[in-house]
Amino acid sequence: MSAARSQDKGDAVIRLVGASVNNLRNVSLDLPKRALTVVTGLSGSGKSSLVLETIAAEAQRLVNDTYPSFVRNRLPHMPAPEVQSTSGLTFTAIVDQRRFTGNSRSTVSTASDLAPLLRLMFSRIGEPSAGYSPAYSFNDPAGMCPECEGLGTVVDIDVNELIDPEKSIDEGPVRFSQFRPGVYRWKRFAYSGLFDRGKPLKDFTEEEIRLFLYADKLKLPNPDPRFPKTARFDGVVTRMRDVYVKNRPSKMSPLVHAELERLTTRRLCPECDGARVNAAARGSLIGGTSIVDWSAMSVNRLREHLESVKDPRVAPALAGIRHTLDALLSVGLGYLTLDRESSTLSGGEAQRVKIVRHLGSSLTDITYVFDEPSAGLHPADVERLNELLLRLRDAGNTVLVVEHHPEVIRVADHVVDMGPGAGSDGGLVRFEGTPEALLTSGTVTGQLLSTPLELRRTVRKPRGLVRVVAASAHNLDGFDVDVPVGVLTAVTGVAGSGKSSFATGELPRQHRDFTVVGQDPLHGGVRSMSLSVLGVADGVRRAFAAASGLGPEWFSFNSKGACPSCRGKGYITTELAFLDDVATPCDACGGERFNPTTLEATLAGRTIADVLRSTARTVVEVFTDRPDVADPIRWLERVGLGYTPVGQSLDTLSGGEKQRLLLARHLSASRGFGEERIVLDEPTAGLHPSDVERLDTLFDELVDAGATLVVVEHNLRVIAHADHVIDIGPGAGENGGSLLFTGSPSRLTRHGKSLTGKALARAVSG
Repeated sequence: MSAARSQDKGDAVIRLVGASVNNLRNVSLDLPKRALTVVTGLSGSGKSSLVLETIAAEAQRLVNDTYPSFVRNRLPHMPAPEVQSTSGLTFTAIVDQRRFTGNSRSTVSTASDLAPLLRLMFSRIGEPSAGYSPAYSFNDPAGMCPECEGLGTVVDIDVNELIDPEKSIDEGPVRFSQFRPGVYRWKRFAYSGLFDRGKPLKDFTEEEIRLFLYADKLKLPNPDPRFPKTARFDGVVTRMRDVYVKNRPSKMSPLVHAELERLTTRRLCPECDGARVNAAARGSLIGGTSIVDWSAMSVNRLREHLESVKDPRVAPALAGIRHTLDALLSVGLGYLTLDRESSTLSGGEAQRVKIVRHLGSSLTDITYVFDEPSAGLHPADVERLNELLLRLRDAGNTVLVVEHHPEVIRVADHVVDMGPGAGSDGGLVRFEGTPEALLTSGTVTGQLLSTPLELRRTVRKPRGLVRVVAASAHNLDGFDVDVPVGVLTAVTGVAGSGKSSFATGELPRQHRDFTVVGQDPLHGGVRSMSLSVLGVADGVRRAFAAASGLGPEWFSFNSKGACPSCRGKGYITTELAFLDDVATPCDACGGERFNPTTLEATLAGRTIADVLRSTARTVVEVFTDRPDVADPIRWLERVGLGYTPVGQSLDTLSGGEKQRLLLARHLSASRGFGEERIVLDEPTAGLHPSDVERLDTLFDELVDAGATLVVVEHNLRVIAHADHVIDIGPGAGENGGSLLFTGSPSRLTRHGKSLTGKALARAVSG
């Protein structure tokens, strides 16, 4: 019987039958266990729907179901994905590109689990000892700096900006909406009985001003009857520090957030000078260096420094630190310092830190799911990434990777290619097999991978040059370089070499006619979408209004058209106290976000909800007679976002998608013509090679129309297509920041010291 079971294929595969999540079209397939499987295909073809929203989601749901009801009721309740049956699922760990959302108390050291080991080291052999491990933690009262409470910075309230001395209490002297006349916090000082409410603050005595601003839990001698009977009085500044500075609310309106930015200033803590820990922890040394010194070192430097630390009392901790540092080096993060706040890491950097946390795990037979782990990585770093993926596989785990990068696909044991197109044109398995078989499969992915890259045959001649002098932002070493005008320039180098510091920092700082279209967060979340970013949402609403007789506000889920149950969100959020909030689709509108009256109105046979679910091509067809709507939306296709619904919430877009959306807005506003000078920061992030080629075509059109493009890129298709390359390196962090090369892509392939040049030469030779 056991022999028969060992031959049962079902024991060796993850089996899906009839998966129909999102655009998947009744997909059935077997994925081998304890193997590295790469799922590829065009952007929007259904890769993530298959791996993340079907396999990973169902595995997590089934694991949650194994817990006792007491625990289960406190976990997020995930609906079963649309799939007829699954088998062979194991415990699944998702390593995605979501950025760390922790506050300033989360650093690379804490996120990588190095912090406990560092504290243990210093508590054992640091001299003089500050005490047990907590005495070295900036997150513990025993170790944190008492002045900044472990944050490294202090926030000052600008009293001159906060207070209008010309106004009385009744007139509202506090320039902060949370203290405006009539609200709860205004009533606290208005009914305190301490002040003449009709007297301007400039006429207050020194004692009255002190109490009004800085009183702390003062027992009131004669308060107004409307003042809470058991409460104590706090001054305005004291109350602001307690509520908005020390314990800043996790949920604040954009208005309140903007007000606080105006009213507060942040500076290094004068007590610890940003070190976060108290004097005892700062004074405890190992070989003349403190835990603050270790945390301020880059991973590279700390790894070298530890070679001189040899003490048998801490050998296990020292081995653990070295192991984790080696893992960070292996994923190309040697330039990071351990004290860097984790929330400042990019999505790709955050994902690689998460990978490191799994490498030392003793658990086996886990399914690891990676969502485009090569994003933001130089080709040289992708080789090290592949080694990590193979290490996880060889430890007895199943590794599923959603990926476009050719080098990741080539090391896979099994490849699944989704397609044939994106959105409603995708959702089918076009190929299953080995990487070698993919090359001759005839799919779009196979054709592109089997064809060597071609360098631009004839580079354009620049119309002129702009000179960047003494580039020294961050790790740049002060080099001078000329940037050609009227051509496509690629700025290259390994991750952390200084590419973005140069292209998005020094270049536009010295030459203000360069516009940076970067990956900075777009303002707006679940209530903002591509239509609103492009500025055509009002045009869509007016068109529906004209066709239905209703007002335009009826076609906004932020106004009269909102579903009354979910208030236009499309889901209901349940707060679970100390656990993450749980969002479930709204039963009243079925996730449509609009009320019944709005959903009865149609335009060209479609409701407003139908339009928001549609991709750019469909929306252009609906609004073909409205160029004010159709023309801006056409840019979504041209920048590689043709697969995304025009009503997709901004908070669900990746960094690369947001950047391409900003590019579409910029080109739409300027009509894509003129002698503009644009800087793009890794615009191909998350794109299939075919979509990269489409973006290359767009770049050509813009440059031929007179634009100057400077593109920070790792993607070899963009680099090969460029007229000019500026290569920065040779390494990352303190090992980078130097100008290695300037010239054409063909010359770069012959540059012996450039890692970019070597990778490009390999890709061109096939």
